Amino acid sequence: MNGINTSKVFIIAEAGVNHNGSLDLAYQLIDVAKDAGADAVKFQTFKAENVVSRLANKAEYQKKTTGSDKSQLEMIKKLGLSFDDFIKLKKYCGKKEIMFLSTPFDHQSIDFLYDLVDIYKIPSGEIINYSYLKHIAAKNKPIIMSTGMANLGEVEEAINTIRSVNPKVKISLLHCTTNYPTPYEEVNLKAMQTLAAAFKLPVGYSDHTLGIEVPVAAVAMGAKIIEKHFTLDKKLPGPDHKTSLEPSELKEMVKAIRNIEIALGDGIKKPNKSEIEIMKVARRSLIATRDIRGGEIIKESDIAIKRPETGILPKFKEIVIGMRIINDIRQDEPFRWENFK
Repeated sequence: MNGINTSKVFIIAEAGVNHNGSLDLAYQLIDVAKDAGADAVKFQTFKAENVVSRLANKAEYQKKTTGSDKSQLEMIKKLGLSFDDFIKLKKYCGKKEIMFLSTPFDHQSIDFLYDLVDIYKIPSGEIINYSYLKHIAAKNKPIIMSTGMANLGEVEEAINTIRSVNPKVKISLLHCTTNYPTPYEEVNLKAMQTLAAAFKLPVGYSDHTLGIEVPVAAVAMGAKIIEKHFTLDKKLPGPDHKTSLEPSELKEMVKAIRNIEIALGDGIKKPNKSEIEIMKVARRSLIATRDIRGGEIIKESDIAIKRPETGILPKFKEIVIGMRIINDIRQDEPFRWENFK
């Protein structure tokens, strides 16, 4: 699926800008993502002046986490890494054997990341930026597109815009609520299934809730990709740390997701290996209520239905009534078909 291993849920540990502009912290975030068992670690690549105007205000959650004294541009400038830094991070991810991803937020970054990423990640805010979408489509790499803030029509228009440039490009969609943190009443996980039904594309979930319950639930509902912010420490300064998972929580989320995907199974309703032996103990069979001599005709009063399931099954009781037994059977012994042959 789109350059992603389809045999398991693809888990993206979203480092974002939680490195606070420090290459050393970024290396540590990669270590944490690898240790947690994530499939990929994702950063954000941008030239701040290409993304935000001088007059842009911070989002309300950003004001709460970083104050309102500085502009969004000033805040973002402090959170950026150089292109050279990302080359180093890509190499470090290769050494650690974890996939490197980074979301480009401008055209220059789209071009720069071409040699570094196997998959382009489109953030929710760019879903109506058609020149951006076309630029990424022209790179002819698989795309994962978040759909926060968008309605179904806008998602369709974005897909059509991408395919107008590259009809065969592989696209996955992430349901997302762009609110930090996202309250449970605004998650609307069923919308992920709506995306799958509407566009017949692989779907997943990019989570901004507190905790790990919702992404785990998303996997149970069919998510093939999970993206979740994480940090080294929620107390670090910066806009996203408070709503991110700490290392132990990220590891717990990955473990829970892996357990759930195993538990989902293959969908075939059948007894499992462990149940085969338990069936003999937990199910019942037809049991003799008295000592019966060979040659007797079996009456209903001769039959009880008790554990274990080592004899004729209870569903055959009406067939056994009226049959002639050919050998002696003791009280509480199960009837077997060979008793009547």
